[in-house]
Amino acid sequence: MQYATRLIQLSALAFGIAGALAAGNASAEAFHLKENSVKAAGRAFAGAGSAQGDTSVVANNPAVMSTFERTTAQVDATLIDLSFEFSGGGTDGLGNPLKGGDGGDAGGLNPVPAMSIVKPLTGGFEGLTVGAMVSAPFGLATDYDKDWVGRYHALESDVRVVDLTLAASLNLGENFSVGAGLIIERADVTLSNAIDFGTGICKIAAAFCAPGTGIGPQMNDGMATIEGHDTNLGWIAGANWRPMENLSIGYSHRSEVDHEVNGKADFEVPTSVAGLLALGAPGQYQDGKGGAKLTLPSVDTVSVTWQATDRLALMSEYQRTDWQSLQEIRITFDNPAQADSAEDYSWKKADFYSLGGEYKFSDTLTLRAGAGRDSSPVSRPHRTPRLPDQDRNFYAVGVTWAPSEHWEVSGNYTRVQLADAPEVAIAAGASGQGAFLSGSYDGGADLYGISAQYKF
Repeated sequence: MQYATRLIQLSALAFGIAGALAAGNASAEAFHLKENSVKAAGRAFAGAGSAQGDTSVVANNPAVMSTFERTTAQVDATLIDLSFEFSGGGTDGLGNPLKGGDGGDAGGLNPVPAMSIVKPLTGGFEGLTVGAMVSAPFGLATDYDKDWVGRYHALESDVRVVDLTLAASLNLGENFSVGAGLIIERADVTLSNAIDFGTGICKIAAAFCAPGTGIGPQMNDGMATIEGHDTNLGWIAGANWRPMENLSIGYSHRSEVDHEVNGKADFEVPTSVAGLLALGAPGQYQDGKGGAKLTLPSVDTVSVTWQATDRLALMSEYQRTDWQSLQEIRITFDNPAQADSAEDYSWKKADFYSLGGEYKFSDTLTLRAGAGRDSSPVSRPHRTPRLPDQDRNFYAVGVTWAPSEHWEVSGNYTRVQLADAPEVAIAAGASGQGAFLSGSYDGGADLYGISAQYKF
């Protein structure tokens, strides 16, 4: 039975933390969220790091804060309507067809808020501008039906990463400014999946699964849930060059943020197998603590805004997210009876390109639009139900209404379409006793944003 426990051993934090990193997110590559500016979203995020008049530059490129002449506050909110629907099946660890449904729509409605303020200083500090912003750079959620065929891979995935960015920028002449900021980042994770105890026990001793014992493949599912969190620091720095009055070029670098995630695992073990586990695996599958190191990626952005005419502005954006920071997640447990677990991710760098523009019809009305392309860092061998990720296309429109010199209100709609149907073909590992899931996803997202800005 000791060998049996190795076969059915569950790394609770492995599926928890690693699953957190792979929460289904159709709004950007992997689980990266770009939605910290409704204005920028209306241009498919083109010009997010170079356009003036948007206080979200605190987190996108703090050097652009120097272009503000008045204290300005802004609140943005984006509602992401995410959809992921699975079609396929698979086999359990003994070759039997997996039982269950398709999981339903694993997406849902997810709000992404942001708040920012920029204040130019005066007197002896003239030329210096400070700002602060609260935003959500990573996260989202997926939730499958508890009896779906991929339950051993994923059930609930809820990931929330929130940043507080404190930044300053300095003019180094009329046409050039630099900026930098401190990022205080908190990550919260809640995840779950099922455990196929029945198959694991049957692999060791078929007698335990004889008719009438009540034990068998997919008959004795347990469950594990992980909750973990951590807070750590990062930084952002940028530059903004304005070689001509109608041209703005921005570059910014956001650092990696290292997290030591501490979590608690809760296990549900069915009574039908609890006695066998107590005899052969004393001390395992007990509620307890564990931890894992994870590094959220660095992001480099090049942004250009060209004011072609008094009314027409054209923007572009290139962003590289270095997901190579996520190669492996190794989990350690406080419980000495629970062995470490390592999950191989082998993610790569991801590139985002977009073009957009806006047209000022009058002093009170501005329309904007844009399109973009985002690549996925996930290769097919590493794609899981927690991350049915694929390259995607962005199509966006937006509007700003400014009824006075102090107030303006903006809105946007963005459609995110997957470039191809993501396919999964992957074994569940210890929790699923080698259950193999194969199929494809139909997914995408609709983004609805609204923001308000006030100039003091």
